[in-house]
Amino acid sequence: MLDTAGAGVSLSSLSTEVLAGIVARATKDQIRGIARHPELRAVFLDEIFRRMSDHFLPAKAKHLSIVVGWRFPDGADDFDRFQTVIEEGECVSSADCSRTPDTTITVAAEDFIRMATGNVAVATMFVTGKVKVRGEYAPAVRFSSYFDIPKP
Repeated sequence: MLDTAGAGVSLSSLSTEVLAGIVARATKDQIRGIARHPELRAVFLDEIFRRMSDHFLPAKAKHLSIVVGWRFPDGADDFDRFQTVIEEGECVSSADCSRTPDTTITVAAEDFIRMATGNVAVATMFVTGKVKVRGEYAPAVRFSSYFDIPKP
């Protein structure tokens, strides 16, 4: 939105470290505001999933074949959905949800934004029940270990 407003700033032009730093400096209310705004939410989720393959550690997942479905409640009794497919040492994420997931992770968009940018411990989110898993639980718990998550 900043880019289209003429501010000359586009999330895709920011390094992952800068993006993680912006999220780190934002208040919970600001992140919640992004998550509740339909266009900003879509921009942030698309950007995070676009970058996922850049931070994938193929050596840690070379024998893994898994389809992870992601669900982000949108506040209107529906979900934004994405899929991450890891197989043959490659990772592809998109809004194309044509594959049957081995595991489905449901998490609030604001919590996911903080997790994906290294601004909250993934284990904490599982322990506090902010991450819900349907299907195979182990791959969901190990998922973050297949990525070099930025440090803000």
